[in-house]
Amino acid sequence: MSMQEPGLDRHEWESEFESLEPELRDSPAEALPDLADLVERMLDERGFDIGDPVARENDEPEVVREYLNAREVADRRERGDDVDPGDVAAAITGLRALYDHLLVERSAP
Repeated sequence: MSMQEPGLDRHEWESEFESLEPELRDSPAEALPDLADLVERMLDERGFDIGDPVARENDEPEVVREYLNAREVADRRERGDDVDPGDVAAAITGLRALYDHLLVERSAP
């Protein structure tokens, strides 16, 4: 993986998020997995180790929990399971909050 200037990541994330906005508004359930993927990449770039339960203990637990809850809803949606619109809305709200948090609060390691 090549190291980039943090500003480049931020610009790419903002562009990708903006491109998801119309779909999040019009077809939230369909857009949820894409938003979850974006936030997952952001977490990875910011040094979170989502796949390692031990490392997760050292990360910000509320950030990890919010992501994992949303990812679970997104994965159910991708499998074609029935997903409650309220769960989709909560997952998108949580991912938006994480997106904002990662964009502003946590700079690249």
